[in-house]
Amino acid sequence: FMMNSQEIETAVRLKLDLVVLILRDDAYGMIKWKQAHMEFDNFGLDYGNPDFVTYAQSYGAKGHRVTATEELGPLMRRCIAEPGVHIIDCPVDYSLNDRKLNQDIRRLSEQL
Repeated sequence: FMMNSQEIETAVRLKLDLVVLILRDDAYGMIKWKQAHMEFDNFGLDYGNPDFVTYAQSYGAKGHRVTATEELGPLMRRCIAEPGVHIIDCPVDYSLNDRKLNQDIRRLSEQL
């Protein structure tokens, strides 16, 4: 998201209706997963993020933060129904993906 977040300004200026869902894992999640899969050390992949609600507001967009799973559906529907640019900050935990994709698959493939 941060590689093209400046486009929020364009969307607001052009009065577009847009909903952006940020799946925030506070890391380079895909790179982290690939490195774990190749048994590399986790180095420099975890970091902090800006406050995306405030960040969205600084561009004139509406910022939202999901704090519980059951909030996401109603929030998405509300954002789709309400005109303007909406940025939704949704924290995610990819540790289950790591367990399933790295550990379980590796264990199963070793049995072949």
